[in-house]
Amino acid sequence: MSHLRTELRQRAEEIVGLYPSRRSAMLPLLHLAQEQDGYLTDEAMAEVAELTGTTPAEVRGTASFYDMFHLEPVGRYVVGVCTNIACLLRGGEELLAHASQVLGCAVGGTSDDGLFTLEETECLADCNIAPVVQVNHRYVRTTTPEAFDGLVEDLRAGRLDHDVPPHGTLIRVRRSGGLRADASEIAAERAAAREQRAAREQ
Repeated sequence: MSHLRTELRQRAEEIVGLYPSRRSAMLPLLHLAQEQDGYLTDEAMAEVAELTGTTPAEVRGTASFYDMFHLEPVGRYVVGVCTNIACLLRGGEELLAHASQVLGCAVGGTSDDGLFTLEETECLADCNIAPVVQVNHRYVRTTTPEAFDGLVEDLRAGRLDHDVPPHGTLIRVRRSGGLRADASEIAAERAAAREQRAAREQ
């Protein structure tokens, strides 16, 4: 039985079909699993392993390498405050300390209400608006303690739900163009490529 919801399992199979090697689909599948649960559960990683022809250990090893993936539950909102050099010089550490106080959790922890997880981040590549703050990988351009307080208030009240979806959702608009191909066409092309390769090796 699939851990992924029906529509996500269908999308996962479509994603796998886009790659010549199933294991190459691992990262997009991990994003898909995190979209469903907000983090990567053991069941989801086992399913990604099944879909990619790998082992759960390989999937976990890959997921643990990337900061965007979480292997334990996180808040609905993952707040990242940059303390790299440009942000450090513009008060990044002070803003991070303020965020910890306002959210009521240590850096790396989650607030008691389960809404917020706070992270100290490396460069978020928006240095002209330092210190940089992201929520669920969306820039929020919040550079002062007062602005941060307003951000938290807006998130709690749901006023930013349109701009900041729950953690794990990278995109909400599904493309209708781009990489699309009929599954039978892909299978035929791959079979022809295998035959050509076999002929060259003889």
